[in-house]
Amino acid sequence: MKNRILDYIKENTLLCFSFISIVFLSLCILINPQNFYQLIESYSVSIRNYFGVFYLWLGLACVVFLIVIAISPFGKKRLGGSSPEYNFWSWTAMLYSAGMGAGILLRAVQEPVYMQQNPPLYTSTSSGIIALEYTFYQWGFTAWAFYTFFALIIGYYVYIKNKTILLSNSFSVNDYSKVTRGVDYLTVMTTVIGIVAAIALGTTQIEGGLQFLLKNEVSTYGYIFTFLIFILAFISVYRGIHKGIKKISNFNILITILLLVFILLQSDIGQIFHNFFAATYHYIIDFIPLSLALGNHNPGKEFLTDWTYYYWAFWLSWAPFTGIFIARISKGRTVRQLIFGGLFLPCLGSFLWFSTFGTSAFQIIDNWGVYNEEFGNVFTSLFVFLREYPLSSVTSLVTILLLVGFLVTSVDSAIFVLSMFTDKGKENPKKSHRLLWAIALFLFTETILILASYSAAENVLTAMQKLLIITSLPFAFLSVLIAINFTKSILKKS
Repeated sequence: MKNRILDYIKENTLLCFSFISIVFLSLCILINPQNFYQLIESYSVSIRNYFGVFYLWLGLACVVFLIVIAISPFGKKRLGGSSPEYNFWSWTAMLYSAGMGAGILLRAVQEPVYMQQNPPLYTSTSSGIIALEYTFYQWGFTAWAFYTFFALIIGYYVYIKNKTILLSNSFSVNDYSKVTRGVDYLTVMTTVIGIVAAIALGTTQIEGGLQFLLKNEVSTYGYIFTFLIFILAFISVYRGIHKGIKKISNFNILITILLLVFILLQSDIGQIFHNFFAATYHYIIDFIPLSLALGNHNPGKEFLTDWTYYYWAFWLSWAPFTGIFIARISKGRTVRQLIFGGLFLPCLGSFLWFSTFGTSAFQIIDNWGVYNEEFGNVFTSLFVFLREYPLSSVTSLVTILLLVGFLVTSVDSAIFVLSMFTDKGKENPKKSHRLLWAIALFLFTETILILASYSAAENVLTAMQKLLIITSLPFAFLSVLIAINFTKSILKKS
């Protein structure tokens, strides 16, 4: 028995070491939360102060790098020898559900309104256009460039060079060295922290929405919905990409479009599309000065620290696992299709989404005459917004259903990728790995939510988000090395 356990540990070193780390981190948080907060706050502030500008340059470089690769002859390369495994609709649905998901519900109203009430830029355009332009910037090309960059790297090494799906394959080594083990371990832990932070935020929004609708302070909704999300996610990932993840992703996008159309038809469609095109135009022509915070497009260090630096760190922390998942579902597509599809298609969807909800919220505020931070709470702002429209009870319940659906697709994607990583990079990992990761992520999430019930929820969730800033920094540097290795590799082949 002892030998069997030792053999299992030896065979699954990455899995076991990651589990031990998760347990250790959970205990550290539970035993001394205040020290945990202070330590995380200190390190995250230091990182943003010293490396914030580096994040900005990295984001711009990533966008430029991908466009150059796409328009080069290498862009014609196909990821694998077959035709695309998924049709355009399913591919786009899974792409968007895994990459953004619940975030667009969390920030749909709160972020554009905040930007309008506190303009980050002072240009000749109106505050509404500025608000949408900066929201586009934070949810646009740079975010998807981080995701698509890792998808390109993984897709290249797996489907063109026929290696496993491990990120460590982007380093030229002959054996599984300590460095490459460290890369894979870092990928796993960053994915765990990123997905747990996202689930905690999403379930807290569900809880806030139900408390708002039912007018009570019951605090068990988060635990119940977390359990439900993980049960559905495990069923989905257990059934696999074809039968589970694809179907839920298609359902999510369909419901999202229906909700978007409902708000469009109830609002000033002309103004929404005017703002959409105007903000998109300004975002494109201002992209470089925005990306480097130059001149009038510099919102100041405090704003960058609270918003942009955090967003870039968040996208980076999600990039490895989202990129790996995007690469997995992009088998059969060309490099050019992967880059242009991954970089631009989701952005257009997000821009229309924020234009619709943001513009409509601006008009609601104008009708009120006085704004008293009704949309200030990130967890309830969307429900406050929906109350201003017909069938608000129905649309609010649909929103909660959509939140659950998006969280399920994020969780099942994460479980699938983590299982691939810890099962030696197999494209179809063992179902036992999927079960173990579902349990581990569930327990870690519940630990965070339990701690939140004893402390100010915002402190716990903020601490998790700031932890992402710390864990994403190594990936910021690794991405530079990976890009150099990738460029050398494709130039050798040309």
